[in-house]
Amino acid sequence: MERDEDFTGYMSARWPALVRSAVLLGCTPHEAEDLVQTALARCYVSWSKVASADDRDAYVYRVLVNCRTDGRRRRWSRERPQDTVREQAQGTDGEARVDVADAVERALGGLTKPLREVVVLRFYAHLGEAQTATVLGIPRGTVKSRLSRALAQLSANEHLADLPDGNTS
Repeated sequence: MERDEDFTGYMSARWPALVRSAVLLGCTPHEAEDLVQTALARCYVSWSKVASADDRDAYVYRVLVNCRTDGRRRRWSRERPQDTVREQAQGTDGEARVDVADAVERALGGLTKPLREVVVLRFYAHLGEAQTATVLGIPRGTVKSRLSRALAQLSANEHLADLPDGNTS
């Protein structure tokens, strides 16, 4: 039972961040939940490996990225129409948050897959350079160069430039 409790505790604590990371990687919210569920199911099967890993988060994010890659190989994943409009918040503060979130998602959508993965893992998932390199299976120098290119593209992105006061937080 200790294994189940350990996994459940980990899953409960990381679920929201994993789902949001999947959304930032380009999934719809429903696809993100499915992707995270698939990744965590794979992790559960080999939980002893995950639990003994030097960095659980890096291991789980690696599985998440691999599951996303596997899923994208199976079907076309270009632009998709949305059946709902994202207007959850009310009032000017809520509208501003929605505007910022929309601008960030559009800006991230303009990056190539490798650049987007590095940005999401470094700045949203808060993984270090070494962890990001491990997750993506690339050298640390590649993480640095991709991050540099991504930040240069994001700094010139029209969606982020239109935010009031340059607010991207």
